[in-house]
Amino acid sequence: MLVGFDGLAWLAATVAVVIARFDGDLREVNPLGTVLLTAILAGVFTVLARAFRLHNGRAVTGSIEEVALVSGVALSAGLVGFSLNFVTDPLWTPRAVPIGATVCAIAIMAWGRVAWRRWNEHGARSVHPGAAPVLVVGAGEGARQLIHAIRRDAAVGWDPVGLIDDDPRKRHLRIEGVPVLGGRGAIADVVRDRGVETIILAIPSARRNLVRAVAGIADEVGVDVKVLPPVAEILEGRVGVDDVRDLDLTDLLGRAQIQTDLKGIADCLTGRRVMITGAGGSIGSELCLQVQRLGPSQLVMLDRDESALHATQMALHGRAPMDTDDIVLADIRDGDAIDAVFSSYQPDVVFHAAALKHLPVLERFPGEAVKTNVWGTKNVLDAARASGVDRFVNISTDKAANPISVLGYTKRVAEGLTAACDRDGDGTYLSVRFGNVLGSRGSVLTSFVHQIAAGLPVTVTHPDATRYFMTIEEAVGLVIQATAIGNGGEVLVLDMGEAVNIHAVARRLIAMSHASVDVEFIGLRPGEKVHEELFGDGEVDTRPEHPSVSHVRVMPLSFSAVQSLDPWASPPAVIRGLQRLARQLPPRLVEEAG
Repeated sequence: MLVGFDGLAWLAATVAVVIARFDGDLREVNPLGTVLLTAILAGVFTVLARAFRLHNGRAVTGSIEEVALVSGVALSAGLVGFSLNFVTDPLWTPRAVPIGATVCAIAIMAWGRVAWRRWNEHGARSVHPGAAPVLVVGAGEGARQLIHAIRRDAAVGWDPVGLIDDDPRKRHLRIEGVPVLGGRGAIADVVRDRGVETIILAIPSARRNLVRAVAGIADEVGVDVKVLPPVAEILEGRVGVDDVRDLDLTDLLGRAQIQTDLKGIADCLTGRRVMITGAGGSIGSELCLQVQRLGPSQLVMLDRDESALHATQMALHGRAPMDTDDIVLADIRDGDAIDAVFSSYQPDVVFHAAALKHLPVLERFPGEAVKTNVWGTKNVLDAARASGVDRFVNISTDKAANPISVLGYTKRVAEGLTAACDRDGDGTYLSVRFGNVLGSRGSVLTSFVHQIAAGLPVTVTHPDATRYFMTIEEAVGLVIQATAIGNGGEVLVLDMGEAVNIHAVARRLIAMSHASVDVEFIGLRPGEKVHEELFGDGEVDTRPEHPSVSHVRVMPLSFSAVQSLDPWASPPAVIRGLQRLARQLPPRLVEEAG
């Protein structure tokens, strides 16, 4: 059918252009030349179309891809026809005829295909009589594909009644008959006027501030919110009805969509021996997963928790025999054991993620924090320096910025020890600092979920308390990025976006779970801040390599300084010792580093 239609298009186009050329006076027309030209144009087009699979379903009928392909093949055929007509004496037809016929044929073939597609799509549209009215936020490609899928599946039970988009250039846009009804400010009115029951955020790349804004409006008008996940989570980048899911906190807090330089990362890790301490923890296990994808020659996973190592190996390989060389059971507090491990494996790159991190319990047992976060880090740094590690990345926390807690003090000291090792050693030693990670063990969000599930009041420390949040995948991706771009002696601070009010998060979780529980304010605990900070006083936010990674210089802290700490002393004495060490590490401005 397509071959026949295209042949008729060339015939109609050539005849129409010839008639127009001679103003309807057919006495001057060369019938044989006209027929010959038409045959050549149609014949060459058919041969080229076969070569490019135009008539074999290479592109969707009526799509932009097919129209572009039709145009390219037709122009090639027109060029052949024009050339043959040009060199013929006498001319078959006036020189303008093959040019006009080509343009006209392209119009007929393209418009015919588009009309055929629109006719079929119109016939395939179906809206179930009981379909629920939905409002789609976003009028881009994601919304176009979603509406297309909804229109062709009556079982979905949705009827798109309008689109919302802040771009003023789309005010008169319609997608399959669904109109744009205004910007974000019109959502509430549209919901009330059109009886909308659900809002679908059809912007896979939506940033968290947009998600929070739409969710807030939906709460005010009492409708549900559903979202399309980021494109990376959608199979082959195509949007379908099955991709739509309920809103969750990851969408509200973690959709920053930070891009990483995979090539730069690969150059740093591919074909190299990589060791990860704390490999059974939340950050460590995700590090193992992402590093493994970059093709290290060997990945060594070290932890003191055998069950955690088992879970990481299972996630990595789908099986966990626990008898392979990539598993190392050791405690970073044991300096001799760590020395032996490094001497045996000779790693090129080390990610040091092993640490005690729960702030309240470390306030009660600061000596344990010293043994692991300070002395344990010193043991790992000693072993790394002795075995000639090329790059060492220490995982730190935002609580090391202007620290007031045991966790913050110990992590600040660990940053100083890492900087000292860079100053005295041959490799590159640096730290990476970030805040709360969605999905990590002990996260405040995990506590909220458990309290809501049990019907208990959700405990919030302070109504104004704010925290920085990041998805675990995003945080680890930037940690690995830091390996490639960081300079020795620096702390790289990951961009966490805007700080989020914890009380608002608790309210959002309660609303999402439709639970009838209250929020209870319990007051700040020892070592907690109302507002967390990513930078200490005097630290300068400079981003020379990556728009989401800041570089801050750190004052080195000598290894001998931490020997004065006595973890077996009384908790107040241990804390005073940590405070003294932390005060030896004033912020060092970038300008001073030169």
